[in-house]
Amino acid sequence: MPFVDTPNSRCLLGIASCDITPPVGIYHRMWGAATHERAAGVHRSLQASAVVFRRQSASGADELVATAEISQAEQVLISVDHCLLFAREMEELLGRIEAGSGVSCERLLVVFSHTHSAGLMSHDRQQLPGGDLIGDYLETLGTRLAEIVRQASAMVRPVTMVYGTGSCDLAANRDLRDEATGGYVCGFNPDGSADDTVLVVRATDDAGQIIATFVNYACHPTTLAWQNQLISPDYPGAMREVVERATQAPCVFLQGASGDLGPREGFVGDPAVADRNGRQLGYAALAVLESMPPAGTRYEYVGQVVSGATVGVWSHRPLPEAISDAQRRWQVARWNVALPYRPELPTTDKLRAARERFEIALKNAEQSHDEAAARDARAMIERMDRQLSRLEVLPAGPDIPLPVWLWRMGDAIWMAVEAEHYQLLQRALREKFIGVPIVVMTLANGSRPSYLPTSDKYNTGAYPETIAVLARGSLERLIEQIAARITEWQTVTN
Repeated sequence: MPFVDTPNSRCLLGIASCDITPPVGIYHRMWGAATHERAAGVHRSLQASAVVFRRQSASGADELVATAEISQAEQVLISVDHCLLFAREMEELLGRIEAGSGVSCERLLVVFSHTHSAGLMSHDRQQLPGGDLIGDYLETLGTRLAEIVRQASAMVRPVTMVYGTGSCDLAANRDLRDEATGGYVCGFNPDGSADDTVLVVRATDDAGQIIATFVNYACHPTTLAWQNQLISPDYPGAMREVVERATQAPCVFLQGASGDLGPREGFVGDPAVADRNGRQLGYAALAVLESMPPAGTRYEYVGQVVSGATVGVWSHRPLPEAISDAQRRWQVARWNVALPYRPELPTTDKLRAARERFEIALKNAEQSHDEAAARDARAMIERMDRQLSRLEVLPAGPDIPLPVWLWRMGDAIWMAVEAEHYQLLQRALREKFIGVPIVVMTLANGSRPSYLPTSDKYNTGAYPETIAVLARGSLERLIEQIAARITEWQTVTN
């Protein structure tokens, strides 16, 4: 009899969430073009969720493992409504979570929604207006995240995760060539390609209750830009609201490979646009959820019924035992991919000299009351400061060891990588492994290399390429190594 399978995973899962909204008045200037320094209010609260995934034994009981094996039997994922943290702050946060939760750093995976309206939480901003609140906030953030990790760990239960795929055209290509100037701008490119894939995961317990949903989508949360003075999760906030209202369960947003993707309508100051963008994605995610079959089943043809027509009847039937057992498969890999620095990487001395020139330009603009020139000079100073922050923490040597986290749960692959990657990362892997759900998470535990653009974007002047620290071809090399590991797993299993 014909049948249709739907990808499933069986594991133990616990989830807990909390509010991580910074105080009003904290340093907020994420955009170089912004003229404000402090957050003036809150559009929507910022959220964090901790998810504990644990291997389930063949008998279905909780897996008891020796301490040395825990790193292979359990993964802890923490989704945070922030843009990112620089290396020093990231290291401190992981340390605080480890100390407060008892979970070792090697099992902690912090991913960011990448909202650009949460504020820039960096110690080097403490001398600026509102910067005095950053230190206490980061300490509180670590405490709260450790607490929800403990809560999630205490709540693990057997679940089945069902995977479904849909589409949403919120995301658009954002590498636009300005024909008037001959250069690139970061903005909506109607002629560029954009991955519209929405990967949705529904986790239900053995009673059929939805425990959590996950929405994996690639799109920069840059609806709100320099005009906005409110703390906001950008579009993921309204997206979660839509999904959670329908499911009565926590919804976790996982940012995909969005280096060259942003909202079709973005770079505005109106929070209503961010909410509209979020609802668009939320409704797309709900459409996928509504199409999902019951957990642990496949859709089978069961025969015919004679009516006005002879009707072919299909039904959702429990999976055969062998397939059900395969959905408990669990493999974990963590390794570093050595990616070379670009040879033309600027030195810190060169960047400091450029910063001094922009400081002089800013003073001149302020003296002549040229607001546009002053805004541009402040933006360039900000750009130099961020590039200096990146360069000063890069590992010594000819390349950077870029961490990759990969784990297989049943029929699906979950992958996390540091930094911001062009959409090719997810498109290439999903095209190579058709039928295998691949959850792609970026900005995992930081973004030291900044962007990984495709080879054809080098030397074009596109913004992501201008601040990328890795050499041409690094993204393609990373994709090859990840694909090789997945192929190896499939070969062993088959």
